[in-house]
Amino acid sequence: MLAAVLLFMLSACVDVSRQSLVRRDARSPKTYAPNNSSRSSRRLSFNQDGTFQISIFEDLHFGETKQGRQTRADAWDQWGPQQDINSVKVMDAVLDSERPDLVVLNGDLITGENTYLENSTAYMDQIAGPLVARGLPWASTYGNHDHNFNISGAGLLARERRWPNSLTRSMVAGRDAGVTNYYLPVYAADCAPGDDGCAPELLLWFFDSRGGFYFRERGPDGRQVGQPDWVDASVVRWFEATSAALRRRSGRVVPSLAFVHIPANASLAVQPGVDAHRQPGVDDDVPLARQAQGWCADGSNGPECVYGGQDEPFMRAVAATPGLIGLFSGHDHGATWCYKWDRLVPGMTVAGTGLNLCFGQHSGYGGYGNWIRGARQLRLSADALRRRRWEADTWIRTENGGVVGRVSLNATYGKDWYPATPNEKTYCPTCNYTVITPGPRRR
Repeated sequence: MLAAVLLFMLSACVDVSRQSLVRRDARSPKTYAPNNSSRSSRRLSFNQDGTFQISIFEDLHFGETKQGRQTRADAWDQWGPQQDINSVKVMDAVLDSERPDLVVLNGDLITGENTYLENSTAYMDQIAGPLVARGLPWASTYGNHDHNFNISGAGLLARERRWPNSLTRSMVAGRDAGVTNYYLPVYAADCAPGDDGCAPELLLWFFDSRGGFYFRERGPDGRQVGQPDWVDASVVRWFEATSAALRRRSGRVVPSLAFVHIPANASLAVQPGVDAHRQPGVDDDVPLARQAQGWCADGSNGPECVYGGQDEPFMRAVAATPGLIGLFSGHDHGATWCYKWDRLVPGMTVAGTGLNLCFGQHSGYGGYGNWIRGARQLRLSADALRRRRWEADTWIRTENGGVVGRVSLNATYGKDWYPATPNEKTYCPTCNYTVITPGPRRR
């Protein structure tokens, strides 16, 4: 069944270059159809009206076939593929309403521990389907469920890069770095491809917070080897050096956004201050999970440790980066708020300088929780950024077409009043979680 679905989606994507898309807001979309042209010739840019919009999908959790409900070790749960079908419908509904310029897949694309080695990365084709069909570029971060015994970040990246639409990259080498650490520049609308005289108007930073398990590795006791769940210090050094070099090259501060799957400890520290009208959003994951959770300060992990503090270098780096508007995370499915981190808060050794810490919306029918599915949207104005108004408008588009949590991440965010976000729930309409059928033996 899965093979047939993938073959159908692959064949449907062959001739997307002939499709004509019309934005509801009358902006002409840029298309990125599969072809043999050089990837380096395609660049992200603002639209002629001076705007740039991003849709963030996170925690899609494709590939779930086994959970805690099975009674046999070789059970194959049919509700897994049904969840994936419904997750694709979520993506279709959001993208039909929004027509973004870039899609960000912000971690946990696949539930790696539920997959088999021979098909673990193939779920990427299902995720790519709605994006390729619309000619949309995308960029990913990988989450803890994308790093597992039967799936590797490197293998997932190789699968992604089969599609020219994928802008996901890996710019930091080393076992400890993870995979999806890179940046993408966004240029002015009148900057032609190949024009090296153009400086970026916006930078998009992507970080791999790792977690999960190392691919196909077992320790002396036969157990799978856990992978640290924070942005590594080598990546922090790369980020600081690269962002400084880009500032020197541009001769100015270039405003930016950052994406990482697991939130930093600062998000947990500010959570007690979340107000339904000042920071609208669902706040059901209390306390929320964050980087370095479960690890000791010496790098070991176990039940005796709550938090090792290893993400402090990352927090210092993002707090000190001029022009960084927001850090956008997933991981905690029941958190959808944004908070302006502008001071030293209890439990922290790093003071915030105004960075907006934001969660998105649980996008997939896989993973825990039944909060209504959707995707956070970001829209930026090139004119505002040039005038050093480092801000963005953001909202969440839900699977039923609704819009919740519309706010402006500007200088007064956190003081302005907004309507509270309703805590709606949705359920998989075609999933029968009571049926368990035999499947192939797990490797």
